[in-house]
Parts: sequence; structure tokens; C-alpha cells
Amino acid sequence: MLLRYFYDEALAHASYLVGCQKTGEAVLIDPDRNIGQYLETARREGMRIVGAAETHIHADYVSGSRELAEKVNATLFVSDEGPNDWKYTYLKGYQYQLLKDGDEFFVGNIKFKVLHTPGHTPESISFLLTDVGGGADQPMGVFTGDFIFVGSVGRPDLLEEAAGQMGTAEPGARDLFHSIQKFKTLPDHLQVWPAHGAGSACGKGLGAIPSSTVGYEKMFNEGLQFESEDEFVKYILRDQPEAPPYFATMKHVNKHGPQVIGNQDLPAKIDVAQLAEIVDQFQVIDTGASSNFAKCHVPGTINVPVKQLASQGGWLVEYEKPVYLIANFRSLEESMRILREIGVDNVAGYFDFEDITASELATGSYDFMAPTQLAEKIERGDVTLIDVRQQTEWDEGRIPQASHWFLGTLPDRVASLDKSKPIVCQCRSGARSAIACSILKAAGIEEVVNLAGGIQQWQQDGFPVSTEKPQAVAAVSSE
Repeated sequence: MLLRYFYDEALAHASYLVGCQKTGEAVLIDPDRNIGQYLETARREGMRIVGAAETHIHADYVSGSRELAEKVNATLFVSDEGPNDWKYTYLKGYQYQLLKDGDEFFVGNIKFKVLHTPGHTPESISFLLTDVGGGADQPMGVFTGDFIFVGSVGRPDLLEEAAGQMGTAEPGARDLFHSIQKFKTLPDHLQVWPAHGAGSACGKGLGAIPSSTVGYEKMFNEGLQFESEDEFVKYILRDQPEAPPYFATMKHVNKHGPQVIGNQDLPAKIDVAQLAEIVDQFQVIDTGASSNFAKCHVPGTINVPVKQLASQGGWLVEYEKPVYLIANFRSLEESMRILREIGVDNVAGYFDFEDITASELATGSYDFMAPTQLAEKIERGDVTLIDVRQQTEWDEGRIPQASHWFLGTLPDRVASLDKSKPIVCQCRSGARSAIACSILKAAGIEEVVNLAGGIQQWQQDGFPVSTEKPQAVAAVSSE
């Protein structure tokens, strides 16, 4: 048997190629849209991809299963569990097998047995793997998708939080508790192969180790330590990270079938002479470094560096209309890969950094200032300090004079900010607050400052942080 692990750092997403070396056949588990990596590995290993199996309808990235069905005629192995609202609708015309609890399917001499493990979503399933060709009659591991992670469990609130299906979080949490009881009956030696690692919004407190065992998770996974269903429900619904709004879009896309992109070309380069008109009508995202954007940028653009496109793009990109990028050709390919992974298929073109610099269109700027430069102004109230971190970070500790303006929802709330004083943006280290500064500048706010080093540097410099229960206070518009 051959097992190959793929990990997308930007999305904290894990996928797997499982191959039978006796027959030369392979299947992908929870593949993403970047199918070239799988095809190249299969070619190198002398394998032929014959199937793509999904643990559930994913919410955080575009599945590559349909792409594989189109490219290599892969059979789709997908869940038939859960209510009708969570059934795949695009399968007609492809080879597929619908799966329920207890079903089995083979790829070469490798057997996959299906466990229905609802909770994260109603249709979620896991796959027990047995290498029958190697003489085994018992499974060696389990692909858990977004059900069991290393050190954590999947969140059950996404249907309510991101997809707007109100009243589903608590029932999902109770389903998850019972799925965990099923998981606890599995043999301790089984390896656990999850679909995400640290940094994913599909759970809280995910570990950075790529795999584990059932026995280890039974002992140390916090989500597996509850005997009381009610106590587990309280735990799992508390302090979950905010869910990006694009999650609802991804659920819809993966349910009804992603657009097949094939060998899609990179977007066309646009002449800078058109930039001013395009900025007035469409969203233009500068993917360069925040330090460069702060020094000079095109007014009206927002700054989301390439490394933050996956984590912040789903919050900030306007899905419903064409988007334009500012990039160089070297970074453009990676930017497009990430955007396509989160379902942004309408990038209409890009402007080159060097062309913009030569054109002298980059006339905007904002300041980076250290805590030592800003502390007195913040304490006197001479500036408005906004903390753009997640709610859980804010609750753990904050600068006393700050008000909470989560970055993901900031574009919709800019009009409510108090613009009578300079606005200082702050996060943990200064990266997210730099994006926030670009959003404020694009909204026409002139006096904007990024707190360099964020709350980490603030504390290192010896300034106070409040850990008292925060009050529901927000900056109020003076207009």
C-alpha cells in the first residue's frame, strides 16, 4: 500500500493519496482543487487515480473531486447520509457511489469501510482503511475528515454560523457527542488522519502534528474527555472562532458542483491607464507586503498580502462581482491558486507592481508607530484605538482603551467609526491591523496608524493589558 500526505499551509488543509501497489490504482481522500499535485505524484509512483472520496461537503475550500472526475474519470465516493438539504446534486453524468454507515468500497486491494460520524455536518462520514492486499483483516487507520482532529474535534456550529441554518448548532453538538462515543470504541492502535491542522477555522485548538492514534486522542484530546452530553455541548459551542462568510458559498459550491477550471490561464495583465476607472467600480486587492503598502499605494485599493489571502480573503473579497489584483508575475500564480481554492473564480485581471510604481499612481500612505510612540496618546484619548482580533483573543486580554472591531466585519462597519481623531489599528502582531489600515484608507479615512508589533509588542514594552470581563463598548461615529 502507498500513502501520500498533502498539506496546504495557506488553508491548513490535509488530503491523502492512497494507492494499491499490486493493481496500480489510487484514490484521493478530501482532495482540493489543485489536482496537479496529485496527478504528478501518481505519475511518479506509477499509480492511476481511479477515485475521489469525500468525508463531507466542505465549507472552507473548493473540492477537487469534480475536477478529478472530469480529468481522469475518477469515481466519486460521497456521503448519502443526512437530510435531503445535504445531498450532492451534481453527480449525474459521472461515475459515483453513494455511501451510508457500514458500506464498503475497494480501490485495488484496499478496503474502505464507512462510519457515519455526524456533528460537524449531518452528512459527515469517516473511512476505516484496511490493506487487504497486504494480508490484513483489521483496519490500520481512519480518515476522520473534520470530525476528529489532532487535539480537537470539529465544530458543529458552522451550519448556523456561516450557512444561516438557525437552530442547528446544539443538535449538531449532540450528534457530535454521540459520534465521539462511537469513535471511542475503535481500537487504540488505529492511526488518525484528519483533514485539517492548526490554523483551520473548522475547529478550535487544532494541533500542528499531522496525524495521531485513536488511543492517544482518547487520552489527550480535550473534546473526548466529557462523560456528560450537556457539559460537552457547553464546551464545544463556547469560544469557537468566527466563521468567514465564504463558508456558506463553499457549502453551496461543493454541494451543487464546483466550476471545472481545467488548465486555466492566469488573468490578463491590465494597462495601468485603466486603473483609476477600475478602482472606482470594482474591488482592487494589492497582494504586496504591508510594509510597502504603508509607504505608498493606490488610493481606493485594499491590501491583503499573499500569505494572508486564505485566512482573510474569504472575509474581504467581494464574491459577487469581478475582482482585480495588484501583483507581480512571480506572486500572481500563488495568489490565483489560493483564491481559486476559496472559490474566487472571477479575477478579471491584474496590474503589475512595477508599472504602478513607474506611473506614480501610488500616492496613498499610512504610518507604522511603535507602542512607545503611541502609548501617551492612547492613554489620553487623543486617538481612537481599534482592536481587530477575533472575539476569543479580545476576551483573553486587551489594551484598556481599545474597542473591538473584528477585521472580518470591519468593511461593513467603517461608517460607524469615530473619525474626529486619528484611528490606530491593533492586532496581535501588526499583520491583521495592517489590512485594517488599508480598509480604512480605502474608505477615505486619512489619519490612520498601525500599532507596530501589536499587543505583543505593547506588553513587551511594559504597557498594561486588561483581563477583566470586557464591556460591550464600540467607537461611535461623530458624524
